[in-house]
Amino acid sequence: MNKEILDKINQFTRRPFTEEEIYTFSVILCDNDIDRDFERFSDTALETLAENFIGKTGIFDHNPTTSNQNARIFDTEIVTDNSRKTKTGEPYKYLKASAYMVRTADNETLISEIDGGIKKEVSISCSASSRKCSICGCDKAINGCVHTKGKMYNNKISYVTLDNITDVYEWSFVAVPAQINAGVTKRSVNSGNISTYSDVNIINADNELRRDIRRLAFFAGGKSAVDNAMISAEFMNTSQLIEMKKSFEKCMMSTKIEVQLIPDKENDFSADDFSMKQEVKNEYRSR
Repeated sequence: MNKEILDKINQFTRRPFTEEEIYTFSVILCDNDIDRDFERFSDTALETLAENFIGKTGIFDHNPTTSNQNARIFDTEIVTDNSRKTKTGEPYKYLKASAYMVRTADNETLISEIDGGIKKEVSISCSASSRKCSICGCDKAINGCVHTKGKMYNNKISYVTLDNITDVYEWSFVAVPAQINAGVTKRSVNSGNISTYSDVNIINADNELRRDIRRLAFFAGGKSAVDNAMISAEFMNTSQLIEMKKSFEKCMMSTKIEVQLIPDKENDFSADDFSMKQEVKNEYRSR
């Protein structure tokens, strides 16, 4: 670890730490490709995120408690990979962050899990005040449109471009990130080229829909709404689940609030299982 890296880390510490006391790793937070939610970040959004993620804490499952803090970002950069294109045909870009943890007896297992590729997928939580439809150009943050994300219109996929980032909250280790490429990289911040772990997650579609309904229901009406929604969704088929999810999404659109991740828990509901983004994207999920 060179002095420049150590100096950046020590900007966030109360006393200077030595290389032996610090563990560092790199992580891809998000990119400009269409994600699992059929949303993507604009290049401008990536630049804003890069600026604002410096100093942000890393937690687990978007559970914002002090005891859940495990790392902090001390540097970021936007990387352009000209060897690949996004689904929209643009040069692929991603936001890479450098994070650190203080080595303690309590986090020895976590460090081993990061090194071993067990803890790797990550997701971000942020706010975006612009959500433009790829089909008609309508800003869904202001006015809705008839185009549904993920559907084809005249042989073109419908997706939303997130822009005008207004706030950045945190980043989390999660089981299933919205962005396929988001996660801890194989090399440390002191190494040269980086590459990401493969992130292939096959989830039962109906279970995923129920998770989405669960998180949307919480912000629509709290725990009671979740309980009622889960009772109704238990015996629904796929098409019925999709319609229920759409109804909650419309509710969220009217309030300009969405949530981010698919919780990694099917049972044991807690308000901390969800992350809220105000103003619109809000789902970014990582984004």
